[in-house]
Amino acid sequence: MKKNNMNLAQLPSITKRTKKRVGRGHGSGKGAHTVGRGTKGRRARGSVGPNFFGTAMGASYIKRLPLLRGKGKLKARVKPVGVNVSYLSTLPAKSTVDVALLVKHHILSSLDEARNGVKILGGGTITVALTVVLPATSGARTKIEKAGGTVEKVHVPTANTKHNNA
Repeated sequence: MKKNNMNLAQLPSITKRTKKRVGRGHGSGKGAHTVGRGTKGRRARGSVGPNFFGTAMGASYIKRLPLLRGKGKLKARVKPVGVNVSYLSTLPAKSTVDVALLVKHHILSSLDEARNGVKILGGGTITVALTVVLPATSGARTKIEKAGGTVEKVHVPTANTKHNNA
C-alpha cells in the first residue's frame, strides 16, 4: 500500500477567505450584542453613508467633484476602438471600409466590439486603394489618400454636448 505523505508546506494556499458573518450567535465569534461594531455611536447603530467624510468637509469626496448640471450628467465617455492603417492592407482593393467589412475580415471580433465607434489610426503602412467611411485621424487620412484611396467625411454624434441632453 502506498503511503500518502502530506506536508502542510506543500498544500496549496487558500487565496480567498469567506466573509465573516456577524450577529449569528455567541459561538460564531462575532455573535450577539455589538457584533464587532463597538458600543455606542453612529457607526454602531446604523450605516454611515458613502458621502460622509467626518468633519473634514473641505476635503470630502463630494466637495472635490465638479458641479454637473443638466439631465444626462456623469455619462461615461467611452473612446472608440482604434484600427491601424496596416490592418486595412489585408482588405481587397477598391472595397468600401465600414464596420461590417472589418468584422467580416476578422479585424474586429464582433459588431459588439464596435458599439462605441471605430476610428482609423495612422499606424503602419497601406498599399491598397480603399474607400473608408469611418472617422480617421489626419495621419491615417494622408496615408490612405497617398495609396490611392479616399476617406469620406463621417459625422460622429458627440455625447455630453450642451444641447444634446434631451
